[in-house]
Amino acid sequence: MANTKSAIKRIKQNHKRRSRNRLFTGRARTYIKQARSTIANGTPEDARTATLNAISALDKAAEKGIIHKNNAARRKSRLMHRLAQMEKPEA
Repeated sequence: MANTKSAIKRIKQNHKRRSRNRLFTGRARTYIKQARSTIANGTPEDARTATLNAISALDKAAEKGIIHKNNAARRKSRLMHRLAQMEKPEA
């Protein structure tokens, strides 16, 4: 257990930050899962809206510094690649 005032304050700050970070990472993870499942077996319109929701959640997490901006960019790129493969007409 923390003995000093500053250590107690740091514990409170870390707890608050961790809960806020978990909120944004969990939300992004949920939207990504929804987008992947919709891309796998949904209509192209639904897949596009689900992908845009996931991209928005990733951007918010990256903007707040919860995930690195390159990490968000990589995940968005992979989602868009899957969406493009789905929307591509079969030749």
